[in-house]
Amino acid sequence: MAPQFESNYDSEELLRNYRPGSPEEKALLRKIDSRLLPAVFLMYVLSYLDRANIGNAKTGGMEKEYNLSSTNYSVILIIFFVGYVIGEVPSNMILTRVRPSIYLPALMLLWGAVSIAFAGTHNWQQVAVIRFIIGLIESGFAPGVAFLLSSWYRKSELGSRYSIYYSATAVSGAFGGLIAGSVIGALDGAGGLSGWRWLFVVEGLATVVGCVAAFFILPDYPGNTSWLTEDERKLATARLLADSIGQAGGPGATHGHLASLAEALGDWRTWLFTLLFMLTTGMGYSGNTAQYMTVPPYTVAAIAIVTLGLYSDKIGERALIIAGCTAVATVSFAVDVASYDNHVRYAFLCFAVAGVWTSCMLTLVYLSNTIVWPSEKRAVSQAFVNAMGNSASIYGSFLWPDSTKPRYVQGFSTTIAFLATASVTSLVLRYFVNKYPYAIPEADIAVVGDDVQVQEVKKGDKAFMAAS
Repeated sequence: MAPQFESNYDSEELLRNYRPGSPEEKALLRKIDSRLLPAVFLMYVLSYLDRANIGNAKTGGMEKEYNLSSTNYSVILIIFFVGYVIGEVPSNMILTRVRPSIYLPALMLLWGAVSIAFAGTHNWQQVAVIRFIIGLIESGFAPGVAFLLSSWYRKSELGSRYSIYYSATAVSGAFGGLIAGSVIGALDGAGGLSGWRWLFVVEGLATVVGCVAAFFILPDYPGNTSWLTEDERKLATARLLADSIGQAGGPGATHGHLASLAEALGDWRTWLFTLLFMLTTGMGYSGNTAQYMTVPPYTVAAIAIVTLGLYSDKIGERALIIAGCTAVATVSFAVDVASYDNHVRYAFLCFAVAGVWTSCMLTLVYLSNTIVWPSEKRAVSQAFVNAMGNSASIYGSFLWPDSTKPRYVQGFSTTIAFLATASVTSLVLRYFVNKYPYAIPEADIAVVGDDVQVQEVKKGDKAFMAAS
């Protein structure tokens, strides 16, 4: 008898009735895409704008008004990521037990409201405290979306969907400065407030409004989403069973926070993915090259993210593409540090940023495709890997002291070394993931190709494994 795999439905019956690629499945996939992808894309845009507007506020008058030193500003930047790293794992544990359509918009409402409080600060210390609080609140969003997407899409579909969501980073980066400049210039002095204060008010209010839309659009989980019919919920659940993906929201989906944490941290895969993601974050390079990042680098990055996300799904490969992207980024940063031609440096910066961001995106997809069951272990692993990757923003900033301006040889050289190591690490990870497939509970139904077959499948059988 097939196990229930964390669902209210009978697994064996669902799999017997499941036909991959049927017209019903295609219609369901379009329905899911039309609700889930626009919602998380918009949420990520607003999240990134709220996170990044501190730099625009600094140049828009906050630095002068608060007489910020470089040390003061560094504290303001770093303290956000301290809260971010602390909150990710606990937040994803909570998410496995609640409705995403309520929890994620609630986080959004909170960080939007707190962002508005910047307008009432009187010194840089208050700004730092608010940044820490926002980091703590916002920490649940990125790993939460990773978990939600992996709770809806099959392994062969996740790369393309995650890339659309992740491209919001590039879109926000490309236009965030333009939006900030317009707000600061138009509202400076209005109501007795500086333009940089209005920036936080306007973008905070936009986030609050966006959370209302997200509440009505976001789904919960396949087994309990209200805007799906009963047959659609069964089909959505069967799709995940076909890939042995642990489902949230059903019986057995959680078996204790500490147990899930121990399982995630006791799995060597979690640590290899953590190492890879920490290497691909670039050791703090992004904050120090931001001054050069206008529309072209973000545009190249967005194109690379979406194109390679789609391609990785098509060929069923993650690790080799990660290796290629990190290799391109390694070479591009090497050219940046060696060349004295600013046009050449700028062109290769575009390729470097695209390589790093695409590698980060695909690493998270690869993780989600590998640690699939049970759902709370997947959630903890996703949050832990993401948290450790973001910790690079804390200690990586020390690799870029002002004394190394304008070429930042120390920071770029370290980044080059780490990205080269990441390229090798992705290949090592691929070898071990294929050699030691992820073990799942015994089942007597498997999906092989486009056919549902009744057979005895033992733990770790490759019939249930995703292509790497």
